[in-house]
Amino acid sequence: MEQKWSIRLIRLAAIFALFGTYLGSHMSGSGSYEYRPIHAHILLVGWLSMFAWGIFYRSFKVKSQKLVTAHGWTAILGVFGLTLGMWFYNLNPFSFSRTFTTVFFIIGGTTLLISFALFIAVTFMVNQKEEMKN
Repeated sequence: MEQKWSIRLIRLAAIFALFGTYLGSHMSGSGSYEYRPIHAHILLVGWLSMFAWGIFYRSFKVKSQKLVTAHGWTAILGVFGLTLGMWFYNLNPFSFSRTFTTVFFIIGGTTLLISFALFIAVTFMVNQKEEMKN
């Protein structure tokens, strides 16, 4: 299970890395930095956090597979939700209501917060005996 989540998270991290660096290049070339907070969060939580979680799952065996799955899904939904919510909230490209953009942003951020809390729990569920063999 960890191997499956490892490659999923690393692949998504690579996609976020490409998108985040593209967005940075676009801002630099255009001279407009309106996407700066979105760019930063795409790279921090989309690229860096997802990559780190993927490497963790590649390196460690976790006792609770349900916890791994819960963390993986909340990570994915949280990263997408936070970055899309931030885009909707800051730029509102589709003229959504302010209530919708605020709620979307909050739900995405809260889901990501839950993901980080679940990851803390995951780190305490590492199979110590198997880890010592490596």
